[in-house]
Amino acid sequence: MSEQDVEKSRRRFLLGSVAVLGGVGAGFAAIPFVSSFQPSARARAVGAPVEIDISKLEPGQRVIHQWRGQPVWVVRRTTTMMEALERTDALADPESQQVDQQPTYAVNASRSIKPEILVMIGLCTHLGCSPTFVPAESGAEFQLGSDWAGGFFCPCHGSRFDLAGRVFAGYPAPSNMRVPPHRYLSETRILIGEDQRSDA
Repeated sequence: MSEQDVEKSRRRFLLGSVAVLGGVGAGFAAIPFVSSFQPSARARAVGAPVEIDISKLEPGQRVIHQWRGQPVWVVRRTTTMMEALERTDALADPESQQVDQQPTYAVNASRSIKPEILVMIGLCTHLGCSPTFVPAESGAEFQLGSDWAGGFFCPCHGSRFDLAGRVFAGYPAPSNMRVPPHRYLSETRILIGEDQRSDA
C-alpha cells in the first residue's frame, strides 16, 4: 500500500469519526429541544385521570385526592349514612335535576355507581370553599335541626349538604355538590376523570 493510499485511508477514518461524533453531539443537543415540546408533568397531571385505591377505606371514612386542581372526596358510607339519604323533604334538589352536577349514571338517591361509595368534588357550590365532613353519628354537634343526619357543612357561609352532596333548601349554596366522571377498574380501584365505558 502506497503512502498516498495510507493518507487517504487515514483521512476517511478521521472524517468518518468526526461525522459520527458530530451526529452523536447533535442528538444530545436536540434532546432538551424535543423534550420542550412534550407537556410537563404538572400539565399532564392537570387533565389526566387519577386512580384511587379504596381497599383500605373503612365504613364511615373519607379519603381526599386531587384531580384537575380540585379535591376529590371518596366516602365509604355506613348503613346509617345510606338510610339517611332517604330523608329528602328539606333538600333543594333531591333528584339532582341539574344535569351538569353529575354524570347520568350518578343520577340516583346515592348519587353514585355503588350506593356505599360516594365520589364527589369537595367544594361548596356557593363560593368554592371546602366543607367539613360530618359523619351521621356526629351530626348532632352541629345543632342544625332535627332533619340534619350528617353530611357536609360549609363553615364559611353555613351551607349544608346531605351525605350524597345534595344541598339543603334555604342555604347560600345554589346547587348540589359536583360528582366527577369516574369508573371502577376493579372492586377496589376507581379511575377519576374517565366515564364508564359502554362495554362495562
